[in-house]
Parts: sequence; C-alpha cells; structure tokens
Amino acid sequence: MNYLGIAYSVKNLPLLDDKFIPFGLWIDAYEKGAEKPLVIAIERDKGKISVHHTKIHGTAELAEADYRYVERYVKFLLWSIGGFRIYICGDSALAQRLQKAYTLEGERKFDVQFMQDVYEVPFEVIDCALEDCPKQNESSVSIGGHMEGCRIGFDAGGSDRKVSAVIDGKTVYSEEVVWHPKTESDPQYHFNGIVEAFKTAASKMPRVDGIGVSSAGVFIGNSPMVSSLFIKVPREKRDLVKTIYDRAALELGDVPIVVANDGDVTALAGAMGLECGSVMGMAMGTSEAVGYVDADGNVLGWLNELAFAPVDLYEDAMADEWSTDLGVGCKYFSQDAVIKLAPVAGIELADSLTPAEKLKEVQNLVQKGDERAQKIFASIGAYLAHTMKLYCRFYDVHHMIVLGRVMSGIGGSIILDTCLKIMAEEYPELAKKVRVMLPDEKTRRVGQSVAAASLPEAKK
Repeated sequence: MNYLGIAYSVKNLPLLDDKFIPFGLWIDAYEKGAEKPLVIAIERDKGKISVHHTKIHGTAELAEADYRYVERYVKFLLWSIGGFRIYICGDSALAQRLQKAYTLEGERKFDVQFMQDVYEVPFEVIDCALEDCPKQNESSVSIGGHMEGCRIGFDAGGSDRKVSAVIDGKTVYSEEVVWHPKTESDPQYHFNGIVEAFKTAASKMPRVDGIGVSSAGVFIGNSPMVSSLFIKVPREKRDLVKTIYDRAALELGDVPIVVANDGDVTALAGAMGLECGSVMGMAMGTSEAVGYVDADGNVLGWLNELAFAPVDLYEDAMADEWSTDLGVGCKYFSQDAVIKLAPVAGIELADSLTPAEKLKEVQNLVQKGDERAQKIFASIGAYLAHTMKLYCRFYDVHHMIVLGRVMSGIGGSIILDTCLKIMAEEYPELAKKVRVMLPDEKTRRVGQSVAAASLPEAKK
C-alpha cells in the first residue's frame, strides 16, 4: 500500500474498515528513507520539557509526507504529554505551516484553546535551529501505593459519585450516590456533593489520614483545569472549581489530599494488582480513557488524553465531534467505535437509542452469536493491535490492561483475542514484550476506590 508516497505493508486490516492506515506502522515505513534531522520539543508547566529526536525526508517530492508525519507526531505529543509551547528545530518551512495551524483561527484551534485553558498561558509554536533546541527536563511523580492508616477514596463520575472508607488497604465502607454534575452551573452544588461524600466515609473510621480523588479531567496539582464534570460552570467562577478539592478536604481538617486523573488511577490499580510497573490502562466506555505508570510505579505528569491523539491517517476517517479532528482514538476505542461500525456490518440501530443503548443492542446480538456483531468487535481488536505499535513508541508498556463497558462480555473477549492474534502475526517482537489483558482478579480486588485512597502519603 502507499500513502503520500510512502509504501507500507499491512496484513491484518480491520474486517469492517479496510481504509484504516495505522499511524504506528506507517511511521516505521516513513522513517526508513528519512535522513534530515529534526527535533520536536514540547514544554509544559514548571519548565518541564520533553524532547524527541527524529528525521524527515526534506525533499520536494515528499514534502506533504513530511508535513503529515510531523503534524500528526506533534498532535500525538500534545495529547499524550501536554504543553503550551512546541519547538520545531531544524526545518523552518514545517514550523511555519504548524504556526498557521496552531492558532485560535487555524485548523488546530480546539487544541490551542484546550491547552491554553489547562496551562493558562498563550500557546505558541517556535521555529528554531537544531543547535538552539531546548534541553530535556522531565521528572516522574511518585503517587499512590500508600496503604497504611485510615483513608478516603473518592471516584467522581459524571452520573454517580463513589466513595470508600479504607483502613490499612481494606474497604470497610463504600457507597454510590447519583448526582448530576454535568448539568449544574453552581459550583456550590459540586462542593456540597464532594464534602458530603468525604464526611460520610469519614464517619465510618476513627480518623482520616488522607484523601485520594480519581476523576476525569486534566489536573495541575489538585486543580481541575479542564473537566467535563464542571462543563456548565461559568468561566468567571473558574477559581472556585480550581480550589474545590482542596477546600473540601479542609472541611475535615488538615488532611493530605491528592487528586489524579481516573486513567492514571486505573493504571495505578493495575500496577498495585500486578505488583509491577510499566502498566498502561485503557478504558473503553463513553470515550477512551488512558493512564500510565512507569517502571518505578510513578506517573509521568503527562495528560494521557489519548482520546484526542491520532491513530488512523486515513483522510476521510470519522471526525470527533468535539475536537473536529479525524482519526483520533475516541472513535476507535469507545462505544462510538461500535456505533460507527454497526451500519458497515449491516446492523441498523434506531436513532432514538442513546449511545449506551446502541452499544447494549450490539452486545446483545454478539451474545446470540450474530456474525455481524462479531465482526464489529473483531475490527476493534484489529484497531487495538495496530495502535499498540503506536502507543509503545511513546510509552514503555509491558502490561496493557483493557477494561470498560465495551470490553464486557463476549465482545470484549473477541477484541482481546483478535488483538493478540494480530500482534503475534504482525508485530511478533511487540507481542513478546507486551501483555495485553483484561484486569485480573487481584487488580479487580484493588479497584479504583482503594487505588484512589492510596494516592496521598499520610502525614507523619
């Protein structure tokens, strides 16, 4: 096959998506003839800088392939690592094209606005010479794994909130309460719900030594900088949102609190269950949620918002409605993937159904042995196999835990089996290194709430 003048070979395309161009596999083909050095650096909060050395072709014939490669590479870095300043070192023409794309009026305006909301500084792309490229400045963060004492684990979901009282790693009380944060504009509603959950768990223990919070969103410290839970809260009340968890903890006294992205907490739970590091967790649900802990069991301080990172280079791939970009993870590893593949498989789903109901209908069909539904889940398994090649380029993954409602039942087994089969055939070295798995029993016992409760180090 050929894309933008780069020939590549792929044996196992998704059964229902033969136009899929795996980004990771294409990168390998692109790099074979590339000789011109290029460095991409991305800067985020507190002066942290991630530096990536690569090469481009630098010829007129492959100018579009060069731009596609660098533009998608930058996009992946932006959503995996996060940042507000991108340095393109070694090619002014590419840097200037990216400068036009990454403005509030440009093609990547969603990305610019999102990163400006997270880091609260203007976004920019810097064109610089190779010798002027900034130096790497990375550091991981040790959180979690603290089991001693009396702890609260809080999981802030979009439709319910879960809280657990945990003593020396054992859950002594847990509850789920329905709430509606995504439709509430008053931050006091959110604050009251969080405090109520904290106090309920606290009442089940003799004291509170620490509070850990797991929530969807992007956090700087304990501050939710971008989170769907607070989507209706007006911008002028943003400061109340940024301090909401720290203020809620103070209602219980001088108690340490740590807030983390729910994807990272899922990966932490996996690492605690497996008793090892280099663990990535992927939840396929309403969207794609990813977290990662390194070989030492630490989080990297990255965004890991891979729902918006590219996986497919096909230029007529399905668009993500929010970011407006094409070929990004949320359309391949969520209920949206099932829904987009259903009509291709010959399954018509009523428009009146919610996305969750559409997923359930396809899952009911696969339970009955429907071959059309089986092809849907097998196609997602193929997506996953090829995307592992991409993710493992940027993350050192030894264990990939896949979970979420899309992975439940027979459909999840088909996804996993297909993924493992294709990895063994197409990426044998990767298959030897990475174990792709459902959560094992020990990981399930650790669970999200216990992992969340383990986040803070207790006061001495």
